[in-house]
Amino acid sequence: MKQTEGVIDLKRPKNTALLDSPLQVTPIENLCQLINDRDFMFLPSVKTKQLLNTVDEGSLNDWETFKNSWEDLIVDQYMADGGTYRTRRFATLSAESASHFYRIEPHQPHYQSLNYNTLNGGITRHYEPIESKILNGKVMSSLLTLGLNIFSKLSPYSKWHIEIHQFRIDAQSQQAAKPTPEGVHRDGVNYVMMVMVDRINVINGATNIYDAEQRHITEFILNQPLDLAIVNDERIFHGVTPTVQLDTDKPATRDVLVITFRKKSTRQ
Repeated sequence: MKQTEGVIDLKRPKNTALLDSPLQVTPIENLCQLINDRDFMFLPSVKTKQLLNTVDEGSLNDWETFKNSWEDLIVDQYMADGGTYRTRRFATLSAESASHFYRIEPHQPHYQSLNYNTLNGGITRHYEPIESKILNGKVMSSLLTLGLNIFSKLSPYSKWHIEIHQFRIDAQSQQAAKPTPEGVHRDGVNYVMMVMVDRINVINGATNIYDAEQRHITEFILNQPLDLAIVNDERIFHGVTPTVQLDTDKPATRDVLVITFRKKSTRQ
């Protein structure tokens, strides 16, 4: 761990056992066992890419189009702290139990109760949809299928409500920008996938993991494109530390894809 003027620069998780698997490709069963045992998982980009290629050998063929779509996100108008540093797009999907196939649902608003989001919760939030070419592209399809491959094994009888969030956090003039402005939190779902897309000219942005009593477990940085983390949102609290611009003459952004999976009621 390196600390400079109060800004922590973490290169890898404290619990390196999450990374040091001797396997070339981590089997889905091993990931499920890890999530079941620890309630969270960090996967470095090289292993994420290997897993995505088992889903579809062309899974990353449209990576540049996927990554560049973060240039077209819309300023979040619902920030109760008055911040304009977050832009985003949003989509809703669903999947049947034990299925590796998903359905794109008609566009709808996003809602979290104040119990889960004390800053921006308690209201219906309307965001612009994720562009069709991105939502239907190879990268997105492979990530969704990977998620369903994992979660359908962890909970084989559950139908899924799935939400996709494209987030960009823009740090300017060395003012801290908050990837999770609500602080340490849960999202009110069952599982959360967090995928790094790009980091440019920023320091910090460490993902912190806490147990159900909010005791700190570990921290790591999603640093490389396709670094991936999964948390059991029923049992784990999480938050990301503010990002800070390094060179004030250059853009400073943190681009992340968040996919949440919530079990649907049997009455839905």
